[in-house]
Amino acid sequence: MREKIATPKAPAAIGPYAQAVRLNDFLFASGQIPVDPETGEIAGDTIESQTRQVMKNIQAILEAADMTISDVVKTTCFLADMNDFAAFNQIYGETFTHCPARSCVAVREIPKGVLCEVEILAHK
Repeated sequence: MREKIATPKAPAAIGPYAQAVRLNDFLFASGQIPVDPETGEIAGDTIESQTRQVMKNIQAILEAADMTISDVVKTTCFLADMNDFAAFNQIYGETFTHCPARSCVAVREIPKGVLCEVEILAHK
């Protein structure tokens, strides 16, 4: 069974895509950037503040799908600057204590000029 997952507790999609799609026991979430869903603004200008908001957005989507952080089996992380890796990794590690599989790359540009974006794949 395929189902779109959407929650007002995470930023609305800014294009023709869903926040997440559940397919049977799997959840595929679109990349989350550090937009505060209450204000529509970018949450801070440091990698730390932006990473914390991304983690909140991911948790909100998981909650909407009746899942938790521990259900995440794979993440893909995008950084605007690999020099931010250590600070990003510190906050990421506080959230993903169960250590899912991960890819982390630096990219040339992320939408809205943010410093990080994270997408997830979860299984329940």
